[in-house]
Amino acid sequence: MKLDNYLTLGRSGLRVSPMSLGTMTFGSDWGWGADAGESRRMFDLYLERGGNFIDTANFYTNGSAETLLGRFIADRRESVVLATKYTLNMQPGNPNAGGNHRRNMVRSVEASLKRLGTDYIDLLYLHIWDNLTPIDEVMRGFDDLVRSGKVLYAGISDTPAWQVARMQTLADLRGWTPLVALQIEHSLIERTVERELLPMAHELGLGVMAWSPLGSGVLSGKYTRADLGHARDAASGVTGTRKDVAAGNGALSERSLDIAGTVAQVAKEQGRSSAQIALAWLLHRTAPVVMPIIGARTFAQFEDNLGALDVQLDAATLQRLDTASAIAKGFPHDFMALPMTQGVVFGGTTARRPA
Repeated sequence: MKLDNYLTLGRSGLRVSPMSLGTMTFGSDWGWGADAGESRRMFDLYLERGGNFIDTANFYTNGSAETLLGRFIADRRESVVLATKYTLNMQPGNPNAGGNHRRNMVRSVEASLKRLGTDYIDLLYLHIWDNLTPIDEVMRGFDDLVRSGKVLYAGISDTPAWQVARMQTLADLRGWTPLVALQIEHSLIERTVERELLPMAHELGLGVMAWSPLGSGVLSGKYTRADLGHARDAASGVTGTRKDVAAGNGALSERSLDIAGTVAQVAKEQGRSSAQIALAWLLHRTAPVVMPIIGARTFAQFEDNLGALDVQLDAATLQRLDTASAIAKGFPHDFMALPMTQGVVFGGTTARRPA
């Protein structure tokens, strides 16, 4: 697999690389990102290898990520597929400067276009569901932006599967712009998305991007059990250190370190880094295909991450990683899979739907 072995994005005809360049680490505003020079080196290497799919958000490093990216793409805008997001509040204290509503969507897009130095966004994501905005307001807002030419495709991130299904169904029914991409946290330590979100994406034609594919760095092997008691200031949000973020989002746990241990064993056996094995596991996913978003703090980390494209995992190794990270699917999935249930449904016959 290579970065220039492009895939179509969801139900669209847009061609994107199988691994996306994440820019949440572009800028040092939060205390743990890369400076402009290091960010540029990662950007240049990604494009040199044939990569074209760039992921950012208005909120990343307080807007610095978009500003830096705007400089980097100035002379090659047409060669990249640029994805950004709206929702997160850029003006604390202003209730309408955050959320999924039309006003924030439109104003966020205008501000992102200025920071990015472009007149259109290839893919705009709703960043996280706010549990307040009517779905018709969101989907009509996306449709209006696409019709205006300021946005070309719509996507969604960090939203319950049932809400995404409602939104996609509404868009199809009314002839509005459909969603073509779903961005979710997915890794060997976060597999609960396999219960509803991944099957939904497969059925509704959504390309899947995985953020935090290394589980906030835990799967790279950088943490040990000595880090489990790490305390952090709950009010610091995304600022501080990477360890603060890992502790705050729950990635640092006994279970996660157990899984990371299995990844480290496989990596040693194959002469690879732990990060490459964890990313390769995602790259081997099918139905739907999962595209990892890699966002490193240093050029060396980023270059190592790209090495995952060269890793081949056999069936036995994939099963070993699956077993170490297995989750219970829960009801109704586990009930549906019972031999008794299958017996009364199919009456002793076999049937399947072609992939």
